Amino acid sequence: MNNLANRARYGFFYRNGLSLVFLSLFLLTLTAQGLTGWKQHNKDLTEEHAPELGLGTYLKSGHFISATFENFESEFLQMSLYVMLTISLRQIGSAESKKLDEPEEVDREPKAAKNAPWAVKKGGWVLWLYSRSLSIVFSLLFLFSWVLHFYGSWQNHNVEQLAKHLPKESVAAYLGQAEFWFETFQNWQSEFLSVLAIVFLTIYLRQKGSPESKPVDAPHMETGK
Repeated sequence: MNNLANRARYGFFYRNGLSLVFLSLFLLTLTAQGLTGWKQHNKDLTEEHAPELGLGTYLKSGHFISATFENFESEFLQMSLYVMLTISLRQIGSAESKKLDEPEEVDREPKAAKNAPWAVKKGGWVLWLYSRSLSIVFSLLFLFSWVLHFYGSWQNHNVEQLAKHLPKESVAAYLGQAEFWFETFQNWQSEFLSVLAIVFLTIYLRQKGSPESKPVDAPHMETGK
């Protein structure tokens, strides 16, 4: 069934439900984070006898920027590594792994068919770039988030320094602080654990109807979906 027929047969939400639900959850929780973070930050400022911030000012503060992009950073790191490492690494029995010794559809050379993406038809360096575009974009999003996490954390640290009547620290000095790297590694390790969990648990556990699971009656040591 072609794309036009799919659009005519299924409604907009049915065709895009997964993205729409996760986008809604993201916006809802980001809003909740902003409001609760604002209240908590103002409480901390009050305890330090510093003036409170308005919501608009808070959303541009290091406290909010650091907390937000600290989480984005670890998620994009997880996804970029996951996309790249699953190219060549295997896990016997996992639904998240390519098969051990069988050719995979994702490894075949792209063909400039009628419905192929524009980049495939163009070929050359455009095709080369497009063939790696998922890992490239995830990596760039990770780097962008890491920079903003660092910037926000540094700004927030200097606000705390001023509240304690201590001098501000330079970018270079803060980069060597344990505080920033503690924030970083506590998020990274949780992402690596979550990937390990889904890779390993899909060997033995099932979820009927989910594309992230093998069929319920599949043998444990059957690799891939």
